[in-house]
Amino acid sequence: MSALKGNILTPQGFVSGAIEFDDAGRIARIEGEPIATDKARESKQPLLLPGFVDLHVHGGGGHDIMEGGDAAAKVAAWHAGHGTTSLLATTITAPIDDLKSVFTGLRPLCAGRPRNAARLLGVHLEGPYINGGKLGAQPDFARPFNPDELKWLNDIAPIRLITVAPEVPGNMEAVEALVAGGYKVQIGHTLGTYEDGIEALARGARGFTHLFNAMTGLHHREPGMVGAALAHAQYSEIIPDLLHVHRGAIRVALRSIPCLYCVTDSTAAAGMPDGQYKLGRHTVTKCLGGARLPDGTLAGSTLTMDQALRNLVNELGLDLPDASRRVSTYAADYLGANDRGRLAPGVWGDVVVLDRDLQLTDVYVEGASPELPHAG
Repeated sequence: MSALKGNILTPQGFVSGAIEFDDAGRIARIEGEPIATDKARESKQPLLLPGFVDLHVHGGGGHDIMEGGDAAAKVAAWHAGHGTTSLLATTITAPIDDLKSVFTGLRPLCAGRPRNAARLLGVHLEGPYINGGKLGAQPDFARPFNPDELKWLNDIAPIRLITVAPEVPGNMEAVEALVAGGYKVQIGHTLGTYEDGIEALARGARGFTHLFNAMTGLHHREPGMVGAALAHAQYSEIIPDLLHVHRGAIRVALRSIPCLYCVTDSTAAAGMPDGQYKLGRHTVTKCLGGARLPDGTLAGSTLTMDQALRNLVNELGLDLPDASRRVSTYAADYLGANDRGRLAPGVWGDVVVLDRDLQLTDVYVEGASPELPHAG
């Protein structure tokens, strides 16, 4: 049985003490004395926080999920080096043969954790059931919901989360069937109205894909899909790279959506020098701190979850426990992965070790600290 010592963020607050892991990689016990959040950060002891949970990952470290093969294992290893201990491999809109090839590569990686990598909890299917008029950086292969196609894919590798544009004919009715089938459904890449959003939520959709981006905006006489999210959502993704969404808009969302959680939406360009990289069938250019299509459209991000945490605390003023919940706990709760995203006895030993400046110094994935690749 191994142990970690430091200032530990539990669901009840910080304690100064130790975490012990059992032989299976779960947390056996946490012992320590309570310590105030400000004192925890002022201390010379390391900060021990829940490992980051990222439900929207396209790539990283030069590798794109849509490459297929073992690309997702390399992506999961690279993100583990930035504190992500579990993630959803996220596909983009593509022909069915492309998706089948990608899913075939994902199958063994979802069945067993890749060596020295974050746990792949399954697949986030971000398309093809989106609106072709709001593709963002998605290739132009959008199509209405097809239950046979979905079954083919899910039979290969487990789909946990599906992004849907509810206004596309047939998609609204599909929401109920998908939820009944055990999928998490969220709204995104949509030209839908406020009313479409309300109906989709009533039918069982629970969240929104990268809030504000690739959806109808808020106007005081036409609230749009953003208005539906701000008025009614319990959960939603947001990309806190401070490029996709203005600080002020993030603050609005923080006040409106109780369990707003962070995703990276990261691409192969994350951690790489400026240049050209793949995003499915697209070639994107990394420059000016982001990834873009030739017309300047943002194409995913170059964000990492450790930087997301620092942005929440240092740029947006959240206290550390609140910021931690938004990069770990809420995403795990949304997915129903209640044994991740928190530090408590019985849950997986997914831990990030940070210094007082919130710089990552070590990562534990399911109780082990393997040799993890750290990239820029």
